[in-house]
Amino acid sequence: MAEAAVGGDPEHARETGGGSDVSTVSAAAPAEIGLRCEVDGEIATVTLDRPDKRNAQTFATWSALARIGDTLPERVRVVVVRGEGPSFSAGIDLRMFTPEGVPGQESFASAAALGDTELERLIAEAQRGFLWLRRPEIVSIAAVQGHAIGAGFQLALACDLRVVADDVKFCMKEPALGLVPDLTGTKPLADIVGVPRAIEMCLTARVVGAEEAVRLGLAEIAVPAGELGQTTRDLAAALLATDHAAATATKRLLRAAPGRTLEEQAAAERAEQVARIRALFAGS
Repeated sequence: MAEAAVGGDPEHARETGGGSDVSTVSAAAPAEIGLRCEVDGEIATVTLDRPDKRNAQTFATWSALARIGDTLPERVRVVVVRGEGPSFSAGIDLRMFTPEGVPGQESFASAAALGDTELERLIAEAQRGFLWLRRPEIVSIAAVQGHAIGAGFQLALACDLRVVADDVKFCMKEPALGLVPDLTGTKPLADIVGVPRAIEMCLTARVVGAEEAVRLGLAEIAVPAGELGQTTRDLAAALLATDHAAATATKRLLRAAPGRTLEEQAAAERAEQVARIRALFAGS
């Protein structure tokens, strides 16, 4: 059965293989969303699909990402986020900076006319499209090639793991445009590279290439562009080889570790291990 993971409407989902467990989901909203989700067994692949715009993102893109998270089938254990064409994502669609904006969607000018509560709610909805990628029951992988600018960089940072092509160009562009990175990217960036380096990267809006990304911990591995897809598939297969319940518990521990003391983390480890031992050996 096909899942309408973007729009939640089965009319916009279609099977891509006779009898196979593969579904392709098309957005019911305007074509500017440029997003599709394919579910194949335990792997979901979310593709930014506006290659003619270098996969630029809009408010509708972020809402659609949130809907994917809301409707993701329970069997999915690995989520791959990728971009169609030579770029992962060039960031915010620059038409959002114009009074006209993107047809049928909010512009920054129209957003500025909202009250504080409504504007914060709009931003919170955009953030929801990124937050779900950290859920403990899934492992998210960003497969990044070419430009990953601003919102594109933050989408990669929202994922647990990043596999990059040797032509990757990470850049946090928002401050250069008068904005701040608000799509949940500042915490993982600071956690990974440290606050001083994060400040330098954001306020200079400089480009970080593949070699530096690996050295700083922004990417787990860099490969030639032609090997990006296979390397990502191999990583997904390796992740699926681990027991799902143990993987979920371990990710939950690791995600929470930076905010805990050693004693608190040790207690959390005990609680998780008690549950695992009972699940595996109770009644033996």
